[in-house]
Amino acid sequence: MNFFRRYGPSALKFAKITFQFGCFAHCFNSYVAEVTWCVGPSMLPSFNMSGIVAVEHITHHFRDLEIGDVVICMSPAKPGRSVLKRVIGLPGDNICEDPTVQDRKYINVPQGHVWVGGDNLSNSTDSRTYGPVAMGLIKGRVFAKVWPDVELLKNNLVPV
Repeated sequence: MNFFRRYGPSALKFAKITFQFGCFAHCFNSYVAEVTWCVGPSMLPSFNMSGIVAVEHITHHFRDLEIGDVVICMSPAKPGRSVLKRVIGLPGDNICEDPTVQDRKYINVPQGHVWVGGDNLSNSTDSRTYGPVAMGLIKGRVFAKVWPDVELLKNNLVPV
C-alpha cells in the first residue's frame, strides 16, 4: 500500500500528460500537418523511390488546389491506400485521358473532382486508370521532402 501512496500521484500525473500529448499529436496530424512515408516509382524523378514527405491539411480550407500541386489522396482503385500524385486537371478542365496512346480521348473533369497523375507516366497508376478523383479523397498538399533530401516544394507552374 505504501508503494501506491508514494508513486501513485506521480504515475497518474504522467499518464494524464501522456494522454494529453497523444490527443494533441492526433489532432495535429489530422488537421494541421503530418509526415508520411512514400514508396514507389510513379513520381520519379521528382521524388525518390522511397522517402518521407511533409503534408499539410490547412490550405485547402482557404484556397483551391492548383495545377502542379502535389497531393496525397486515397486511391479510388484500392480503398485504404494513399497515393502521392500531381494535380493535372481541375473541375471544368478538358484533359487528355492518356497522352501516351496514339488514339487520344479527352475528358471533362467534373465538379468536385481533380485529375491526378504521376510524373513517371510509364510506371504510374493514376487518373488514366481510375478516372477523376473526388476532392473528398484528397488528404492534403505535400509541401516538403523530409528524407532522404530535405527540400521545400514550390509550384513553379505558370497558368497559360
